[in-house]
Amino acid sequence: MTAEISIILCGTCPLGRSDFRSRLADTLSADDPLLRISTVECMSGCARPSTLAVRAPGKTAYLFGDLTEADLPLIRNFLALYRCSDDGNFPDARVLGDLRFKAVARIPG
Repeated sequence: MTAEISIILCGTCPLGRSDFRSRLADTLSADDPLLRISTVECMSGCARPSTLAVRAPGKTAYLFGDLTEADLPLIRNFLALYRCSDDGNFPDARVLGDLRFKAVARIPG
């Protein structure tokens, strides 16, 4: 069985206070019913606001910052690649497009 992927959005950041979460859910739910999107009060990414974390059991977790509404297609692409990855790592970050420049942290799984 495929593992659930958790997407956590900072609810204190500008993007988290907008209707981005619902657009993210609408866009991604058709792609992957095992995605779980939640919002937390603050992710302490204030130096690079509008943060979003992605994690799954046994995989490297990611924290992205400086996100905007325009990054939705990049997030969608990242999640497709992440889903297919055995461990959440990518040998070449260029497949992530410009989203690779918005990575704040990569946390080993």
